[in-house]
Amino acid sequence: MAMFFKGDKVEVCSKEEGFLGSYYQAKILSPLNNNTLYRVQYKNLVEEEDQTRPLVEIVSADEVRPVPPPVTFTKATQIFHYLDSVDAFDNDGWWVGKITGRQGSKYWVYFETTRDEIAYPVSRWRHHLEWRDGHWVTSNNTF
Repeated sequence: MAMFFKGDKVEVCSKEEGFLGSYYQAKILSPLNNNTLYRVQYKNLVEEEDQTRPLVEIVSADEVRPVPPPVTFTKATQIFHYLDSVDAFDNDGWWVGKITGRQGSKYWVYFETTRDEIAYPVSRWRHHLEWRDGHWVTSNNTF
């Protein structure tokens, strides 16, 4: 498991029902309890009672991962296939889904957790990567 420090930019994977399979950008405010917990401040989520203040939460270390590496879009990286896993940016976070079709410049993405299928332009999604044993992994390659 990765260890994070104050100021590190991370993504937090939600384990709440209705939000499973979503990742939210945050920064570490402080590690707690020998790095088994982290106090994080979200980039796009706000406090319910004061929507001008970023949401701050304490999350378990197993919910935190580094920010995936940026992908420079070239003709080679813009090749997507039916059922490729992607993350689509919607509702303030990245949601894991699968490509189910293409319509013009948009791709249809199906989200298993919500059973929604939504069309997105390429600018609103990225290839899905998993953080395993200190490496970024796709279904076929390690980054």
